Amino acid sequence: MKRISLLGLPVDVLDRAGLLQAVSEFIAAGSPRTVAYLNVHVANLAATDDRLKRFLNSVDLCYCDGEGIRFGAKLLGEELPERMTGADWIWDLAALAEGKWKLAWMGGEPGVTLQAAEVLREKHPQLEILCDHGFYRNDGYPEVIAKINRFNPDIVLVGMGSPLQEQWVEDWRSQLNAPVVWCLGATADFVSGKVDRGPHWLHQRQEWLARLMVDPQRLGRRYLVGNTQFVARILKAKFRS
Repeated sequence: MKRISLLGLPVDVLDRAGLLQAVSEFIAAGSPRTVAYLNVHVANLAATDDRLKRFLNSVDLCYCDGEGIRFGAKLLGEELPERMTGADWIWDLAALAEGKWKLAWMGGEPGVTLQAAEVLREKHPQLEILCDHGFYRNDGYPEVIAKINRFNPDIVLVGMGSPLQEQWVEDWRSQLNAPVVWCLGATADFVSGKVDRGPHWLHQRQEWLARLMVDPQRLGRRYLVGNTQFVARILKAKFRS
C-alpha cells in the first residue's frame, strides 16, 4: 500500500474496496491496528496541533476523506483514487460485517449511535453492534473500555469529532482488545438522520459545500476560511518544491 505525505501528514493511496480489504487483513492478523482519516478540517487542525499530527503519523492506515485532500495532492503531483467518507463506506462495512464481525460504535450525543445502528440493521438485520455515546468524563472511560472488551468486537468505531476522537484513541488504544480501532467522525449523526448531508448530487461531489448549505452559521468559518488556508499552504509547499 502506497503512502504519500501531504503537508507532513500521511495519506494512503487506496479506494473504498482497498480500504475494506486492508481492514479485513488487519482483523485477520489480530494485532492492534488503528485507522484514521484526513480531510481539510483535520489537516488544518494538525497544522497547529502537534499531538494530532503525531497521532496521524502513527496510525496504520490514514485514508482520504475529502475532495480537498485529493485536490491538494494533485497540485503536488500525486493522485488519490477517491475520497471516502464514513457516511458512505459505513454501508459497505455493515454488509461485510453482517454475520462475520462484531462492531462497537461510540461517540456522539446519547442515543445517536444507537439510532444509526438501527438504521443499518434495517438493511443488515444480523449486524452485531454495541453502541455508546462519547460524553463521559475521563474517570468514566475505564468502565466503558471494560464493557467494550467484554463484547469482544473486531472493530471499535470512534466518532467524537477531531481532535477529541484522535486524542481519545491515543489515550485508550492500548486498553482496547479489538484488532481494529477506527476514527470515523460524525458518521452516526448522518446515518441516524440527526444531521442532513444536503442534496445527494452535491454531497457526492463536494460534501463541504453541501454541508455548508445546510449549516452555514456553524460551518462557514471552517469551510470558507479553512479551505482558503489549506490551499494557501498547499501552494506554498508546491512553490518550495
